[in-house]
Amino acid sequence: MTLAAASTLHAQEAFETFKQLNGSTKMPKLKAFSAPGLDTIATPAQGRNVKLDAKLTNEGQPMQHGLSWRVFSPIPDVDGKLPLLASAEGGSAAFQLAPGDYFVNVSFGRAGATKKLNIPSEGDIADQVLVLDAGGMSLNAISGADTHIPDKQLSFDIYSTDVREDGERGLVLADVKPNTIVRLNAGTYHVVSEYGAINAVVRADITVDAGELTEATMQHRASQVGLKLVSEEGGEAIADTAWSILTSGGDIVAESVSAFPVMVLAEGLYTAVARNKDKIFQKDFEVKAGTNMDVELMLNKS
Repeated sequence: MTLAAASTLHAQEAFETFKQLNGSTKMPKLKAFSAPGLDTIATPAQGRNVKLDAKLTNEGQPMQHGLSWRVFSPIPDVDGKLPLLASAEGGSAAFQLAPGDYFVNVSFGRAGATKKLNIPSEGDIADQVLVLDAGGMSLNAISGADTHIPDKQLSFDIYSTDVREDGERGLVLADVKPNTIVRLNAGTYHVVSEYGAINAVVRADITVDAGELTEATMQHRASQVGLKLVSEEGGEAIADTAWSILTSGGDIVAESVSAFPVMVLAEGLYTAVARNKDKIFQKDFEVKAGTNMDVELMLNKS
């Protein structure tokens, strides 16, 4: 796997240039504390202006795009949820809030930060800055040394590196497409890449640094294989053929009913079994990483 991190200076520009995956993070579980009732929170006569900025890092500049702001009452409703009082999208935000206590959440894709905010009834209100401690991840993959994999055949799942009590990792985001920037809190993530839909799977732990874009290319040891039952070498594939692909140990890894099925298989030794008109044909073959191939079974050999 190869990794490349964009500089802090260009990270935000990169986030804005490439297609991105948006989505709000879940609010953390928060305990209620003393605050005014909902009927006194946001009347225009009482409202005081507060400006909110968010940064990727402590040393970074306020972000101008891609933010989602939410202001919550600290008092849970009858369902135990914190009522949403105000929201805004874009960069810096300004809200008019009555004196009292609030929770402010800002999200940047899958990254987010939450802050307790107190609005005094008198005196100056300082501008509020939330630090996301976030960066980005962009994923791609090759087969073998440098064979390009079509985007439609690739997908990535991103998990936390922590293993839960049930032995599973927490899923952060599923079915991420290649070259899509995922905005995440800084940290290490476990990434699973699938090439095709059979057994070509690779895994890697990838670290996201705050204020940087990490571009990772994962390496698959797999190739695309086409299967044909033919009456002569290089001939047309014979229709109504059922296929089974077995590992060298005899386990079935794939099945298909097609004249010319094409599938992606991990590097290794396999046996192709074709069934046509109550006759069975088979052939051993080897898959080498990065080398796409066709496997022909002859009709006159069984």
